[in-house]
Amino acid sequence: MIINTTIVPTTTTVTATNSANSRRGASESGSKSRVIVSSHNQSFNKYYSMMQATSLLRNTLKRSSPLMASLCRQIHIEKKIEELNITLPSPSQPKANYNIVCHASGNMLYISGHLPIKAGGELCTGRVGPASGGKSIEEGYDAARHCGLNIISTLKDQLGDLDRVEQIVKVFGIVNSATDFKEQHLVMDGCSDVIMEVFGKPIGYHARSAIGTNTLPLDMVVEVEAIVQIKPE
Repeated sequence: MIINTTIVPTTTTVTATNSANSRRGASESGSKSRVIVSSHNQSFNKYYSMMQATSLLRNTLKRSSPLMASLCRQIHIEKKIEELNITLPSPSQPKANYNIVCHASGNMLYISGHLPIKAGGELCTGRVGPASGGKSIEEGYDAARHCGLNIISTLKDQLGDLDRVEQIVKVFGIVNSATDFKEQHLVMDGCSDVIMEVFGKPIGYHARSAIGTNTLPLDMVVEVEAIVQIKPE
């Protein structure tokens, strides 16, 4: 009886101790899991808050001043213009009673006929038709290129960011031509080529028409208008 009395409490004590340790271990394990989950949640909340703050700051800066807005926007196309060593002329102004552009539904921008004005302000004048004593195809091509540069300058002035151009949809060119000149399409390549240089495919790849006429306003060599789809702000 003495032996039994001695053994039973000892066994009970050990079992109780093991049970207590097990509960303590489970409790500590659960506590550690809660700490880990809590830590992850805190990290996510901090990250989410930081992203919200960044977005709010960007939008605030855009509204606060044109300078700050320019710092927030993309400049891929304008950087490419610099790399191509292209100097854009000053934005064109209407020469009569019309607007230089018209915004339409569907984010479409209709651009009025642009003149071949060089960066220094000189207007390319004359009629294309070397066989009749007029300008060469190369001179006409160069004039059409200046029309393209003027269109790009207007886009930059109107949109503030050339990366907002979604697609150059259509280009229409009118070439001041001698009656026997039949290569207006080669002249218009001057405009198409510079648009492709700046915007590349697929944005700059456009539909096009080219016609000849016996005269143009101000005796300009070529006049070009365009339709452009833009990205919403």
